[in-house]
Amino acid sequence: MDKHEGPDPGTIRLDDPWYDALAVGWGEGEDAAAPPPAADRSAPGSPPGKAAGTPPTRADIYLEVQRSAAFQEVRSRYRGFVVPATAGFLLWYVAYVVAATAAPGVMARPVAGAVNVALLAGLGQFLSTFLLTWAYARHARRRRDRAALELRWTVFEQERGRGSGTGNGNGAGAGVGAGEAGR
Repeated sequence: MDKHEGPDPGTIRLDDPWYDALAVGWGEGEDAAAPPPAADRSAPGSPPGKAAGTPPTRADIYLEVQRSAAFQEVRSRYRGFVVPATAGFLLWYVAYVVAATAAPGVMARPVAGAVNVALLAGLGQFLSTFLLTWAYARHARRRRDRAALELRWTVFEQERGRGSGTGNGNGAGAGVGAGEAGR
């Protein structure tokens, strides 16, 4: 944040590149008429309605990345951990609640002094939360972060090529999954 140079130097101006940027579809007039659809002059392999030689739009770039094998691999690795971990944790939590309500005699059984089964199971809930958080962070770091970073870099390169006018119509910069090709 910097102080604004101008008639009121006491005001603060945000130096955030996203501050003034509009989200896709925001800020356009609701009554603005859409241009009539043009004849399909698209190049082979490019989205329909896109003229040959025009750089891809952000939507084209993100759709290309979403359809890529690298993105699908990251998503399957994510689901492969999150779905079983969530199901296991919910089962463990429901078992604790059911045991606490359906078997109070078992839960009240003393283990050591004033410590009973219910207290140990309750503390086990906290411990399992921390263990699950650690396991998730470890899984993300070892199995997904590098691939996700490569996808992010691919999108950045393609958007940079689109924005500077150096795009070649097929998503300038590194292609989707290019980081994987060199391995």
